[in-house]
Amino acid sequence: MGAGHIVQNLAMDPGLVYDAAPQDYVSLLCSMNFTRNQIMTITRSNNYDCANSSLDLNYPSFVAFYDKNVTTGAMLKHRFRRVVTNVGAAATTYKVKVAPPEGVKVAVWPQSLVFGKKNEQRDYYVRSCIRVMGKVGFCMGRLFGVRKVDRML
Repeated sequence: MGAGHIVQNLAMDPGLVYDAAPQDYVSLLCSMNFTRNQIMTITRSNNYDCANSSLDLNYPSFVAFYDKNVTTGAMLKHRFRRVVTNVGAAATTYKVKVAPPEGVKVAVWPQSLVFGKKNEQRDYYVRSCIRVMGKVGFCMGRLFGVRKVDRML
């Protein structure tokens, strides 16, 4: 699972980090109906819990699954929550830049993340809405980027 291109010089000073524990990845696999054997093959462990499975991995990409039998004209909505940790400069502000896929409305709040110190955490929310027009498929796009006021990440 990848989150995009790596710019080596910026990787040395990422600014924001999305924390995810091993159980978070297992919860994602469980929600995607991976079998016990498949999960054990990936994790090399049987010490995991599928009780709280979730597609909403704290990661800089977003996946929303919808019922394939949804009717034409229906509005499909999904809300995501992300938590980021500032590992960059102490006093830093990040602003949202939205670039949704065609036909998808995207709202992000808050519009700015303001950090007063290093290792401080903030959360933000993303809501996507798309009206079904014919057969439901998938769309890909860069939903948004987070921009540091003094440089692009």
